[in-house]
Amino acid sequence: MKKIISPALAILIAALVAPPLQADVKTREKTTFSLEGFLGGVVRFFGGRNAREGVESTVAVKGPRKATTNNQTGQIIDLDERRVYNLDMRRREYRVQTFEELRAEFEKAKAEAEKEAADASAEDREQMEQAGAELEFDVDVTETGQRRSMLGHDTREVVLTITARQKGRTLEEGGGFVLTQTMWLAPRIAALDELAAFDRKYIEAVYGESFIGDIQQLAGMMALYPAFTNMATRMQEEGSKLDGTPLSTTTVFESVRSAEQLKAAQQERQSSGGGGIGGLLGRRIMGNRGEPQARSRIMTTTHEMLSIDTTVDASDVAIPANFRERK
Repeated sequence: MKKIISPALAILIAALVAPPLQADVKTREKTTFSLEGFLGGVVRFFGGRNAREGVESTVAVKGPRKATTNNQTGQIIDLDERRVYNLDMRRREYRVQTFEELRAEFEKAKAEAEKEAADASAEDREQMEQAGAELEFDVDVTETGQRRSMLGHDTREVVLTITARQKGRTLEEGGGFVLTQTMWLAPRIAALDELAAFDRKYIEAVYGESFIGDIQQLAGMMALYPAFTNMATRMQEEGSKLDGTPLSTTTVFESVRSAEQLKAAQQERQSSGGGGIGGLLGRRIMGNRGEPQARSRIMTTTHEMLSIDTTVDASDVAIPANFRERK
C-alpha cells in the first residue's frame, strides 16, 4: 500500500450497547498510533513529534455535541445537525462536512486502498492471502493480578487476546493474526459511558453498523487486512463483557507465519540479498529489521485518560471565537 490517510490516530472501540446521552463530560486524553515496517518508518521519520510521541487532546460532550481538540486540529460533531466541523487551530479556520459527505469520502478511500493493495510487496500479499482464508477465533481473558492507581481510582490489569487462525489448524500450523488489548480497568465510571454513547450514535449515523472510530483513517488497514475488522468486532464484543472502565489501553495487531511460511520468507530474503532502501535515510526509515520472524507486529495503539470532569460549558463544544469558515 502506497499511502495512509493519517499517521497518528488510534483505534476507538465504541460500546456494544450504548446508554442514552444524559450527562456532560470532559476529559483530557493521550493517544498514540504506530505502524511497523516501511510505512511505520515513514510515519516516524516524516511525521514529526506528534507521530513519535502521540497527541494529547481535550474531549467534551454536552447534549448533541462532542468536541475533540488538540494544539493543531479539532473536530465538533453535532448529531442533531448531522454535521462535522473540522477545525484548523493554527489558521483559525473551520470546514463543514455533512454525515453523507463523510460516508462518501470513506467509500472512496476504501476503494483507493483496495486498488493500491494490488501493488503490495510479496510479504504483504502473503499476509493478505492469509487474511482471506476462512478463520476461526480464539478468545482469552487474563486477569494478571497487577494493580495501580490512576486518576484516584484503583485499577487492575486485564489482557484480552483474540487469535484468528485458519479453520481446522492451529496458529503454528497455518499462521494467522493476533489482536491483544492490555487494559487498566477502574470500577465503572458512569461519566465515561457518555463518551461511548456519543461515539456509538455518531458511528451508526455515518457508517451504519461499522464500529471503528475515525474509519476513514483505517481504510488502508481494512483493505490489506480484512481479518482486522472481524477481530476488532470480536474484541469489542468481548471487551463489553468486562467489569470496569478502561483508563489506559494498549492494542497490538500482529501477523503470525506458519513454519512453512517463515521458511519461504527466509529463503526469499536470502535470494534477494536483503533488498530494501540503501543509505542512511533508508536505515533511519526502516529501523532495525533483521531476518523474517514468525510473529510480526503490524500496528500498535495506546490510549490513556489524563483527567475526567463532569462540568462542561457551552463554549467547550462551540466553534472558537474569531474562527472563519473555509469553503
